[in-house]
Amino acid sequence: MKKVEAIIKPFKLDEVKDALSEVGIQGMTVTEVKGFGRTGGKKEVYRGSAYVVDFVPKVKIEIVVPDELVQQVIDAIEKSAKTGRIGDGKVFVMPIDEAVRIRTGERGEAAI
Repeated sequence: MKKVEAIIKPFKLDEVKDALSEVGIQGMTVTEVKGFGRTGGKKEVYRGSAYVVDFVPKVKIEIVVPDELVQQVIDAIEKSAKTGRIGDGKVFVMPIDEAVRIRTGERGEAAI
């Protein structure tokens, strides 16, 4: 099993969710986050004064999937979240040693 984490632009969430649904993903965790990458944020103008917004609003999606679905999930996120502009986001993949469904006690892939 692998955990796929994606940091994307908030307005792309519905498209990503729909794309993941098409590859068979039935559940995910979504968190509103803030951050910045190489660009260091963006410049804004408020009442004539320029200032830098250090942290840009993003959405983090977390999904635990069987190994055989990882590439499909990455492809779905990449295609649906892409705008071609700076700040489209990142996808990270991490190994998962164990999963337990608390209600039933199911373990491993049966728990996801």
